[in-house]
Amino acid sequence: MITNSLQEKVRSRTLRVGIVGLGYVGLPLAVEFARKGITVVGIEKDARKVAKLNQGQNYILDVNNTELSNLVSRGLLSATTDYSAVGQLDSISICVPTPLNKTGDPDISYIISARNEMINHLKRGTVIVLESTTYPGTTEEVIAPAFEEAGFKIGEDIFIAFSPERMDPGNPIYGTRNTPKVIGGMTPKCLEMASAVYSLAVDKVVSVSSTRAAELAKLLENTFRSINIGLVNELAIMCHLLEVDVWEVIRAAATKPFGFMPFYPGPGLGGHCIPIDPIYLSWKLKTFNYRARFIELASEINTHMPEYVVHRITLVLNDRQRSVKGSRILVLGVAYKRDIDDMRESPALDIIELLTKQGAQVQYHDPYISRVAIGERSFESVELSDEMLTFQDAIIIATDHTKVDYERVVRHAKLVFDTRNATERVGSQKNIVKL
Repeated sequence: MITNSLQEKVRSRTLRVGIVGLGYVGLPLAVEFARKGITVVGIEKDARKVAKLNQGQNYILDVNNTELSNLVSRGLLSATTDYSAVGQLDSISICVPTPLNKTGDPDISYIISARNEMINHLKRGTVIVLESTTYPGTTEEVIAPAFEEAGFKIGEDIFIAFSPERMDPGNPIYGTRNTPKVIGGMTPKCLEMASAVYSLAVDKVVSVSSTRAAELAKLLENTFRSINIGLVNELAIMCHLLEVDVWEVIRAAATKPFGFMPFYPGPGLGGHCIPIDPIYLSWKLKTFNYRARFIELASEINTHMPEYVVHRITLVLNDRQRSVKGSRILVLGVAYKRDIDDMRESPALDIIELLTKQGAQVQYHDPYISRVAIGERSFESVELSDEMLTFQDAIIIATDHTKVDYERVVRHAKLVFDTRNATERVGSQKNIVKL
């Protein structure tokens, strides 16, 4: 039987695992399987990534360079742009991007493309797991029917499941292996087979009753964060009006040992998950003529934080008899969070664009990102010298990278606008203004 053959491969660790999409989610997952002695083939449309990986060169900060090189040299990890490799695989995880399109609707074109390519080469007995974050019902309504139309019986010929990625780039404690893996299958046998495969690479599998439940669990995780961040971002605005330090308020509230979880304000939301995932849920609910009001309000507040930051820096400069137009402004950090090189949806990019449109002379420094393109302009990270700091009319801390010496920044700067409370240890200084 097909299931017996696959189960034996799992027990003997002789199965071949495929990962479609070798980005921030796919490559760490591929490494975890390969670490357990399992042969992994990555399928990636970016030929540059494929070439780098096959040469043992890493391009993801959360992956260990030496370990990746060793896995490649041992033949446990390789990559290709050719989907014909699917025919030699026993399990395939789809880890492709799911952005929003220009109208704010979910763009699942990468999922559909991967699905269509796989169908042409798929063999019976394959486990297919979608990891890309998407709206509830995608696996059941988009993935499964295409394979059924191609002649595969789900739960007998192939085994389809959804297991949401839970990556937190830059997290030194929790990674792919030790973050519990939620899995929902199209059928009980699909769940059983997908769980057996993933148990080889992760410490704990958490089973749910359906793919739809697994899809919704992921959206709940990030909607929870989006709404609470929206709350504290609005609190920051209110605290400024009330002339109260929002960071002090949060610290005080966080001393309560029950019933409170601290969240922190900032210049806006970044990354692929928190700004986007709740919109997937809101979009899906519109098909039921239901408006997800909490989600939409939080999104509105978070989306407008870069504009609020620019508004605040404008007022602060005015108080110092400076206009934004012509002012020299240095933005510290363009990554969406500290100590990573990912600038997807980074609010710092919006801040730079808004200031540039108002005529400011904007530069940036980021120890992880050497160049960015914003609109038609290209910016390069500048050296953080004493002269550079002194030369600026204002410095905006948009990302609180730990590699930056904030005491030095404050010592030389005329004005520091701190959106991340990065200068907390420096103490109260006349040239520091906080969000």
